[in-house]
Amino acid sequence: MVLNTKQTTVAYRCPHCGAGVMSAVSLFALRGKMVRLRCTCGKSVMEIEPTAEQKVRLTVPCIICPNPHRFTVSENVFFGDRLFVLPCPYADINIAMMGESNHVKAELSRTELELLDLMEKNGITDFEALHREAERAVTDPQVLDIVMFVIRDLDDEGKIFCRCEGEEEREFEVEILGEGVRITCKSCGATKLLPTDSLLDAYEFLNTDALRLE
Repeated sequence: MVLNTKQTTVAYRCPHCGAGVMSAVSLFALRGKMVRLRCTCGKSVMEIEPTAEQKVRLTVPCIICPNPHRFTVSENVFFGDRLFVLPCPYADINIAMMGESNHVKAELSRTELELLDLMEKNGITDFEALHREAERAVTDPQVLDIVMFVIRDLDDEGKIFCRCEGEEEREFEVEILGEGVRITCKSCGATKLLPTDSLLDAYEFLNTDALRLE
């Protein structure tokens, strides 16, 4: 007897060579283990992992940002027949897509034309140069605002950890330096420097759940 199983097509674009990476993923293959879609250039990989709540967690390389983005979708969405896309949180570009094979291929082609147009307008010659451009330092007072907001938020929630033990009360000192923001525990001396020279890194910092000083 042949058992039918749910299956979808998943794709992303490699931020280094620009190739579209596409593969079929079945519910059977995903049960209890992580599936990895690796580009043939060997420089990027998309990770697809099942969760206990019948959801799917995806870690997607970004053609724009220096670091991958993480998304969680339901199995119904992941294995749906319709096209479902995941955009970069900081740029209006779809970085991953899933659904019926022909729809996914069409969206890969559409986003390639969109990226080529973006590169031409900015004088960028290849996809890796586009990725490097996004990693350049950005001078923007918004960066400092974001970093300070996250530090205050984590402190209010008790999610800044250091070498102090147990329920010992902690007090942190925040210094604004030329190279970034340094936060230090006044009791144990544990510290961490948070760079403030990249707007993209600052937006990534918004997703931080906790901060550990060393």
